[in-house]
Order: sequence, then C-alpha cells, then structure tokens
Amino acid sequence: MRGLKGKTAIVTGAGSGIGRAIARRLAQEGIVVGVFDIRAEAAEETVAAIAAEGGRGVAVSCDITDYARVTAAVAEFEKAAGAPADILVNNAGWDTPMPFLKTDEAFWKKVTAINWFGPLHVTHAVAQGMAARKGGRIINIASDAGRVGSTGEVVYSGCKGATIAFAKALARELARSNVTINTVCPGPTDTPAMDAFVGTGEQGQKIRDAMVRGVPLGRIGLPDDYPGLVAFLASDDAAFMTGQTISVSGGLSMHG
Repeated sequence: MRGLKGKTAIVTGAGSGIGRAIARRLAQEGIVVGVFDIRAEAAEETVAAIAAEGGRGVAVSCDITDYARVTAAVAEFEKAAGAPADILVNNAGWDTPMPFLKTDEAFWKKVTAINWFGPLHVTHAVAQGMAARKGGRIINIASDAGRVGSTGEVVYSGCKGATIAFAKALARELARSNVTINTVCPGPTDTPAMDAFVGTGEQGQKIRDAMVRGVPLGRIGLPDDYPGLVAFLASDDAAFMTGQTISVSGGLSMHG
C-alpha cells in the first residue's frame, strides 16, 4: 500500500484475534506498531510474532477504560517509537451473550466502558496530535451488530452503532485537518472471543453452524479477512475516503 512504510500505528486489543492480525499486517507494511492490550503477556506475544516476520512492534499494557492510563500509554509508545502516532486502529472490544432483560446495570457499564468509552478515550488522546500535525488515519473496528442489531448483544450493538455515528461526526470535524476516520464492520468471526461467546461444545457448534447458514459465502470470518482493508484505509490510496462504514461479513449484510 502506498504511504505506509515508516509510519507509526497504535492498535488496541492487539493481543489476539482480529487485533493481532491487523498489527501483524501493518508491521508487514513497514509500520512501527504499538500493540495495546490489557493483557501484557498477550501484547508481548504479538510483538514476538511481528519480530519473527521482520517487523517492529512495541508492547504496551493499557486498560482503555481508564483515560489517564490511555494518555500515559500513548506517550509511552510514541517515546519508544521515536515519533507520534500516524494511525490509530480502535479494535478492542468485549461482550457476552445475554438477553437484555436479564442484564443489569453493572453489565451495561462494563460493556459501554470497553466498547464505547474505550474508543472515545483512545481517539481523544491520539487525534489531538493528529489534528495539530494536519494528518492522520483513524480506523474503528465496529461490528455489523451496530448496523443491523444482534440478538443477545443489545448493549453491545448499541455501542457499535454509536461508534459508527461517532466516526461520521468526527470525520466531519477533522476533515480540514486532513485526519480521516472510517469504520470497518466485521461479521461473526472465528476468534478466541467467539469461543468465549458461543462456547466450544456441542451447543457452541450448533450456534456456529447457524451463523454459517446465514452467510452467503458459506463461512464465518477469520481474523485475516480484515487487515487488508485496514491497511488500505490507513494508506495514501484511501486519502479521499472519510466517514465511511464498510461491512466485511461474507454478504451477511449488504448495504447500498
């Protein structure tokens, strides 16, 4: 991709799954990647994978629900990288399936803290520098749950829908500063988070099979289905794109 080599990027939730795949792909493009994850050991594992492929990553332990920790983590990465962040990928997320009427306030607060306030915290910490420097790329990893809704993920769906709207509004505010903001919406994806979500036994397999039946391309997503699009949106090839929402879900949702 044009214009990526030598840049710096922060990827949240990069200790596993989609985040790890994105971090590895960006590193392959010659980007120094800040691997942010609440689990320090998982972040180090991703950095080791990046190094094995000839890239450079910096592991940063970060709880995105804590704004003070986020600002410190961003400063820590930028000092280690020797340059400010050019690219931000808001990927970290969490949920557990549960009918809304069986949830409680503590659950709502946890889901919104991670999936809604988390991206707000990291974006606010990083975008200020981007705006001042007149350039930057922000890519939010939301979900098709935020476009069409998802049974058992009501609060999560609301957070992802909010993230989509947030990206559009902020894209308008920062356009004149040459900071672009776009959103990628994965469909159901085979990750450790999916295992935790549906389970791994017979019942879990039944849920997976039902998901597959709903996807025209006949499978659920894999972590490697998304990094190419993220790299494109971070590159000079996407310089004239902002405020866009793109589903990558095997045709599960088709938006005009």
